[in-house]
Amino acid sequence: MKLFDVYPLIPVTITKAEGCKLWDDQGQEYIDLYGGHAVISIGHTHPHYVKRIKDQLDQIAFYSNSIQIPIQQEYAEKLGELSGYPEYELFLCNSGAEANENAIKLASFATGKSGFIAFSGGFHGRTSGAVALTDNPKIVAPCNEREDFQILPWGDLEAVEKRVKDGNIAGIIIEGIQGVNGIQVPSPEFLTGLAGIAKSYGVKLILDEVQSGFGRTGKFFAHQLVDGVKPDIISIAKGMGNGFPIGGILISPEFKATYGLLGTTFGGNHLACAAGLAVLEVIEKENLLDNATILGEKLLTELKEIPGITNIRGTGLMIGIDLDREAGPVRTELVNKYHMFTGSAAGKNTIRLLPPLNIEWIQLNSFLTALKEILSQSPSS
Repeated sequence: MKLFDVYPLIPVTITKAEGCKLWDDQGQEYIDLYGGHAVISIGHTHPHYVKRIKDQLDQIAFYSNSIQIPIQQEYAEKLGELSGYPEYELFLCNSGAEANENAIKLASFATGKSGFIAFSGGFHGRTSGAVALTDNPKIVAPCNEREDFQILPWGDLEAVEKRVKDGNIAGIIIEGIQGVNGIQVPSPEFLTGLAGIAKSYGVKLILDEVQSGFGRTGKFFAHQLVDGVKPDIISIAKGMGNGFPIGGILISPEFKATYGLLGTTFGGNHLACAAGLAVLEVIEKENLLDNATILGEKLLTELKEIPGITNIRGTGLMIGIDLDREAGPVRTELVNKYHMFTGSAAGKNTIRLLPPLNIEWIQLNSFLTALKEILSQSPSS
């Protein structure tokens, strides 16, 4: 049997990882500036993370949600404390797409309506409902198409209010910062405007923090960069488990839980919660939000001085860099010559940086040096 060939692969086989470093099967060392799609939040094989999982594995790895699982409540309390949402409730699942599926389902249950609004450039997952709100027609199959799911222009509050007034809108979903679209940051006016429209018309505001959450931006959630925005539902995953599959939604107290309303087989299992707790404990103990803020500000300042960069977006350690040339060959040279992994984006000229939050300045500075050297050459050379 062969693998179903849907991924364009970098011809490197990573066999070992530690912190922000990777090693391939030839012993070559690399710097990880992408964290496997923003998943690695506290560094690869962090000792506390490894111990938490091993200790849990020695006790019990899994049982279903038909029994009491105290580590779930322990995780929920710690997440509420660090995120600033202690009054919200938590539903645990397995991935970001699943988190968004449950978010839109919950909003639809609560409002009795079926329509949703998302925005151009957004990415919310590849499952049935989430992909219908994702702005990429190449990944939307005919069975996913929904006339009552609307993708509106980014930043256009007038279009949002008009569509909400037309009726049948259960919710508005927006990323705290658009990731796949090259790190597009919503303006404070846009976010507060959406919150106001949602409140005025009884529509649920869903903040997709799957990529932008867990300290990535220097705040626990990206929307917390804007004062006064309190979503009805927040979807989370990626950096939540540092590589262990886990996702969830934070749910406003306005929602009422009933048996069978939502459900999952694997979500919130013992191992997933152990991994999640380890992440939160390391973020807190090592002050990783502060590290993301400080290093992010320094990195943005240095990037502005490099010729060949046409635009920079982002905050903390979630940064999009637009180049004066296609980014693909630059990223390839970063891997092959400088041994650094970076991320692609929807825009062909954009590089994404999403490194582990405990990266050190010396590693980021190595990237700056490499990027300067590459961009100092003619694109055709």
